[in-house]
Amino acid sequence: MRILSIFANGSRVFATSIVALFVVLSACPASGAPGSGGRNAADRLDSPYLILISIDGFRWDYPSLYAAPALDRVAADGVRAEAMRPVYPSLTFPNHYSIATGLYPAEHGIVHNDFPNAERDAWYHLWDRSSVENGSWYGGVPIWVAAEKAGMVSAAYYFVGTEAAIGGVSPTYWHSFDKSVPGDARVEQVIDWLQLPDERRPHMITLYFEDVDNAGHDFGQGSAELAAAVGLVDTNIGRLLDAIDDLEFRDKVHVLVVSDHGQAGHAYPEKALILSDHIDLDGLEVIDGGTYASIYQETPDRARAVEIRDAINANWLHGQAYLRDETPAHWRVTDDARFPDIFVAPDLHHTVLSNGDKRHELHPGDHGWGPENREMHGIFFASGPRLEAGQQIGEISAVDVYPLMLELLQLAAHDGGDFVLRGVIAADE
Repeated sequence: MRILSIFANGSRVFATSIVALFVVLSACPASGAPGSGGRNAADRLDSPYLILISIDGFRWDYPSLYAAPALDRVAADGVRAEAMRPVYPSLTFPNHYSIATGLYPAEHGIVHNDFPNAERDAWYHLWDRSSVENGSWYGGVPIWVAAEKAGMVSAAYYFVGTEAAIGGVSPTYWHSFDKSVPGDARVEQVIDWLQLPDERRPHMITLYFEDVDNAGHDFGQGSAELAAAVGLVDTNIGRLLDAIDDLEFRDKVHVLVVSDHGQAGHAYPEKALILSDHIDLDGLEVIDGGTYASIYQETPDRARAVEIRDAINANWLHGQAYLRDETPAHWRVTDDARFPDIFVAPDLHHTVLSNGDKRHELHPGDHGWGPENREMHGIFFASGPRLEAGQQIGEISAVDVYPLMLELLQLAAHDGGDFVLRGVIAADE
């Protein structure tokens, strides 16, 4: 039996297990190296700029609950979606990488924060440097790789996937995640990148803030600490917007602000489903985080999987266990062995734990519940020269952002799905 409990569901656990490390790839790699080689191609020097900002755990309704003047400014200058629906599961790693690629987890391979490979002889863990930096785990063509392959320099101050060479390509400039680096320092680095000479200046930049997610986990919705975190991140984004306004090429810069998921609370921990009370955990590997449990069989056995599913469902009124081929269609689960053999999905605010001793590890705020729940939805704001000011649109999905980013950077069209956000682009004059 092996049980892995992930209660932070994202950046927080990842951050506590790594050593601070700043890495800048060579600005002039050897001839023939994939990507831009650290120099913008001559025909890309006049290309647009795109800054993709992620605020981890920023729920769709936070802009109306907390003062966020910088986000209001982006919305006034461009477009704001009612909400952005995460992919399944509503966790940090799969959703960030879906935003970056326009693909669902079954297509890009990052199906959870923790999961095995198809042969189940190796595991990807969000806290493990060797897996996070191993490009073989990541499918698709993330936006920074698309930019690099098109001859544009890219840069990343954190974003899932940017620490690995994907298809042999990394951002020209990137940092290994270090939670101790404050947001203002991250913004200052982005501003410095934007002041580099034309040939070395990145046209595609990612920027990530975990403050809101951390405060939501630790203190819950409605807390003073969460309000302060929202204010801090918004202030840092405001500093970046001010710096962009001072650039000579400000009329070429697009800013997108997204979040990977929302948050809610464990309202009924006393009613938690305790797996060990109802099933034998021997021969199973259980990934549990309170809002979900993923059960992998060490030896695949559908008959036993059915017995486990039935035992859970017979003793639980606040959620459901599924085999892979029984999961809701909108979760987009396939038979890929990276997915668990059994999914245990609590209803919103309810909890599942591998054993009762873990109740004390539950957080006041959490995520990982089904993406159909509104509390799991995030945000989408965007502004820039090709986006008409003051647009408000309905709900979109995390996979809808990528085609827009390709269009704004004047890259080849995405062939993996519909261009849902085509309508937010201003008509050519």
